Amino acid sequence: EVQLVESGGGLVQAGGSLRLSCAAPGFTFDDYTIGWFRQAPGKEREGVSCISSRDGSKYYADSVKGRFTISSDDAWKTVYLQMNNLKPEDTATYYCTADPAMMASTLCFYGTDDWGKGTLVTVSS
Repeated sequence: EVQLVESGGGLVQAGGSLRLSCAAPGFTFDDYTIGWFRQAPGKEREGVSCISSRDGSKYYADSVKGRFTISSDDAWKTVYLQMNNLKPEDTATYYCTADPAMMASTLCFYGTDDWGKGTLVTVSS
């Protein structure tokens, strides 16, 4: 029911970095698990990284381990996805979602059925 807004996408050269943000006006992610997903043309949506505000646990897809970092501000009002050493295969529309009960790994596996507009990330070779 909460309208999450993704931002921070853009065009970047391979090896570059971007930081995506996920937030909603007047909303705090306390007691939520938040996830970043992406969908490339012709591909299914896949979980990229998820974090739980309950215990701080994090999950990363194998394809982004060591390159991406999920985090939040101290008040859990905004969740970030820091993307370093970007590769052309990272090109996709990135979405965030939130769930009040799932563990981080579970959210990244199942996702939700509530998605916003997303933010487009394009990585040139």
